[in-house]
Amino acid sequence: MNTSNDNKVRCPWCLGDADYLRYHDKEWGVPLKNNRKLFEFLVLEGAQAGLSWLTILKRRNGYRLAFDNFDPEKVARYGKKDITRLLKDQRIIRNRLKINSAIQNARAFCEMEEAGEKFGTWLWKWVEGKPIVNHWKTLAEIPASTELSEKISKELKQKGFNFVGPTIIYAFMQATGLVNDHLVDCYRWRQP
Repeated sequence: MNTSNDNKVRCPWCLGDADYLRYHDKEWGVPLKNNRKLFEFLVLEGAQAGLSWLTILKRRNGYRLAFDNFDPEKVARYGKKDITRLLKDQRIIRNRLKINSAIQNARAFCEMEEAGEKFGTWLWKWVEGKPIVNHWKTLAEIPASTELSEKISKELKQKGFNFVGPTIIYAFMQATGLVNDHLVDCYRWRQP
């Protein structure tokens, strides 16, 4: 475990980059219940597949601009013209499968809403409304996926979502605070 210039002990993955440090300190693991922000993280986690999170983090503002500030209703209406535009947009990862996935996930997200099922409410029921607090001492202990992320992944796929495999969903759960995976020595472990 390392410390930064302010002598706070942090999870070692965030050290060495100012954007990572800010993200770790201000967002990662903070319980998030805002539906649009949850949709944003779902899209970004899908975009991250096969890449580093830092790559996506550095393109986050570009994604916000390219995807109408992650308004699921707008993204759900995207068609061929929008896909062509996005495939040319250098601010994002220009991968057709990931772009199509973001649009499909927006449609599934909106279908849930139209059926009276708020995404955030549905999601937080999996953890009974409060974060699962883990007690990891090293990064090596943190799993890539769990039985719970597998169940959530399976249900999301049944609802029409894609790029939501168990590993992506576990990273999503970590980012949005459904699980607290800060290492126990990290100053943020006690204050999600």
